[in-house]
Amino acid sequence: MRFPLVLLCAAALWAQPGPQGPPPPLVPQLTNAARLINDFAEQFRFAPDNASVAPPAAGENRVVFMGDSITIGWGRSGSPTFFPGKPYINRGISGQVTGQMLLRFYPDVIALKPKAVVILAGTNDIGGNIGPLPNEWIQNNLASMVDMAKANGVKVVLSSITPVCDVPQRVPQTQVRPPERINAVNGFLKEYAAKNGHIYLDYFSAMSDEKGLLKPELTADGLHFNASGYAIMSPLAEKAIAQALGK
Repeated sequence: MRFPLVLLCAAALWAQPGPQGPPPPLVPQLTNAARLINDFAEQFRFAPDNASVAPPAAGENRVVFMGDSITIGWGRSGSPTFFPGKPYINRGISGQVTGQMLLRFYPDVIALKPKAVVILAGTNDIGGNIGPLPNEWIQNNLASMVDMAKANGVKVVLSSITPVCDVPQRVPQTQVRPPERINAVNGFLKEYAAKNGHIYLDYFSAMSDEKGLLKPELTADGLHFNASGYAIMSPLAEKAIAQALGK
């Protein structure tokens, strides 16, 4: 009889000797492999923060940004502050793919009762962070997040996957994340948003050069953005949010 790989991995973890004395809290003691088994979506990451988020105040235009390292990097490493004075909540987790974001979409977005959500996802799927995934799976995961938001009265801003470029002595991002795949998924997102009454946030056009690659002055590694990159993204996001909220 053959057993699924995940069960074999779990059995191997359970077979390890337990710690002496009272065990520490569950999540901190988990290895990376155990986290993938017990919490593939990393819902533990923002659980304490979510628990402390108060219900929206009257008239508050709360917005949640769902994403990966590009989202969580907003306001860090010298980039502009993440929308100072705005009731915007950052829920990006580095390295995540759309399937992981879908699993944590309820606790990290819906349960916080925002008026709108800005979704920026898909680059890590294309990059194969958990193995090769077809574009259809990326699109289905994004559509499922949108459906969940719509069912809960949350307005949706669908962001384009951002462009990449190759930087000397860095991972060649155009090989890891082929531009033609980025363009294909972005084409789907733009059409899907138009057909279903959502806002399409086109970061790609504003950040790419005449070859369709990320402008090198906006990045240090060909994928993530510096302060100049986020300075371009911020007003575009604000405009899209205003459109979604009917302002």
